[in-house]
Amino acid sequence: MEFTARQIAEFLKGEVLGNQDVKINNISKIEEGKPGTLTFLANPKYSQYIYETEASVVLVNRDFKPEKEISATLIKVQNAYEALASLMEMYVQSIPEKRGIEIPSFMGKNVKTGSDMYIGAFAYIDEGVVLGNNVQIYPHAYIGRNTVIGDNTVVYAGVKIYPETRIGSDCVIHAGAVIGSDGFGFAKQEDGTYKKLHQIGNVIIEDNVEIGANTTVDCATMGSTIIRKGVKLDNQIQIAHNVEVGENTVMASFVGVSGSSKIGSGCVFGGQAGVAGHIKIGKNVVVGGKTGIHNNVPDNKIMMGEWGMDASKFRRVYAVFKNLPDLFYDLNRIKKDLKNKVS
Repeated sequence: MEFTARQIAEFLKGEVLGNQDVKINNISKIEEGKPGTLTFLANPKYSQYIYETEASVVLVNRDFKPEKEISATLIKVQNAYEALASLMEMYVQSIPEKRGIEIPSFMGKNVKTGSDMYIGAFAYIDEGVVLGNNVQIYPHAYIGRNTVIGDNTVVYAGVKIYPETRIGSDCVIHAGAVIGSDGFGFAKQEDGTYKKLHQIGNVIIEDNVEIGANTTVDCATMGSTIIRKGVKLDNQIQIAHNVEVGENTVMASFVGVSGSSKIGSGCVFGGQAGVAGHIKIGKNVVVGGKTGIHNNVPDNKIMMGEWGMDASKFRRVYAVFKNLPDLFYDLNRIKKDLKNKVS
């Protein structure tokens, strides 16, 4: 498909600076821009590339002010990154969706399905499952008994959803994710062996949630593990039993949340962050990459470091830590000078 800069600007409610009739048919990164493509500038670190990119059209924020001549046509929008997301959403929606039930696939007793659904080959839909309208289940997915999946939700290839799971509308679950597997519960016996504590709860995933590839959400020991609406989980994340993740919280890859911890709404977790069990994290908390959270965290905090310190304290600690070799040298020198004076 091909669009002019004018058409794109009208769709995004943006302002064109340059050739309104230039045409684009693809998207590129700004540092690898090619003629006939559209790119964007949202991060100031990439500003240098806007003066040398060969892309035909560049989305920029309204407050962008060029320092020298730019050959590309600019489209000024309120938020370049959000505008790009809107364009890519429009592109994805233009791709024809699959429909129908492919053979071979299996559907158990008392399965209820909505309209315009897609069931891929070798998918297994167990008894009592309820699928909403426009649900898409890709090949080799497993949907356990009595699971409910809401309208417009997409379950990609190889996803495994254990029985009794509840998934809302407009969700996306990427390939290889496992929803509802047993939580890690074992009781140590007198002889040193471990007896399994059976996990009889379920998982509830609310509307507009996206779960990345190979991410695992464990079922509750009793009750429910809950992923609230609008949550975005990256690939290879572990959410343990009885955890609750608040609305619109986002987590980067390799985050691990231990059992029964509660995370508030609007939080942001960097990659490889970890949360100990039975912890309560407030609203709008930012957890830096590789940060360990061992104690409760109040609202609006920024946490960093292995021991989960307040960010301002962590920076002071780190400033001392990186200078420890010099401090050690200075301390030994002072000790030596004092010893010489005493003697």
